[in-house]
Amino acid sequence: MKRTAYLTPIVALALLLLPVQAVESQEEHAFVGVQGCKKCHLKEWKSWQETKMAEAFESLKPGVDVEAKEKLGFDPQKDYSADAECVGCHVTGWEQPGGFTSTEETPDLAGVGCEDCHGAGGTYIQDGYMTLKNKEYKRSELVAVGLVEKVGVEQCMRCHDPEKVPFDYTFDYESQKDQGMHEKFPLKYNHD
Repeated sequence: MKRTAYLTPIVALALLLLPVQAVESQEEHAFVGVQGCKKCHLKEWKSWQETKMAEAFESLKPGVDVEAKEKLGFDPQKDYSADAECVGCHVTGWEQPGGFTSTEETPDLAGVGCEDCHGAGGTYIQDGYMTLKNKEYKRSELVAVGLVEKVGVEQCMRCHDPEKVPFDYTFDYESQKDQGMHEKFPLKYNHD
């Protein structure tokens, strides 16, 4: 009986602290970069490597995508990789805590990576969530801490909004989505 009385305050304290810790971890949406995602999603990563999104930052450099830049009225020999007006839509997590700052400091965030569409992974790849140790995680738990499960036009329009683009531009999600999205592969384990 004494043992139960002794454990009850400890259990009560632990139960009180759990919600606080969960709230704190939800606020820790740090960016991990494509290498953090690649560990478990190699097929998706390889498919993403073939998209324009993977090379988005490179396209800002001088001498790259010359035809496209000339067509849009940009100087193809100018380096746009430090132009804040351009960089934001060519990297992951621009002006967000833990997001892209420079190719020296955050090289895995150069380009439009996984987390631009799926949300910053720092929270949902922690122990207890999406890890190799926890292969049967529940998708709803990941969504609760930041995973964007249903990627669509909403994510694309953050950058492909004709009102934000500094040139005459029309974005047709249905006809252009395959140029930016990786191939989807079935997951090995059930996560419902």
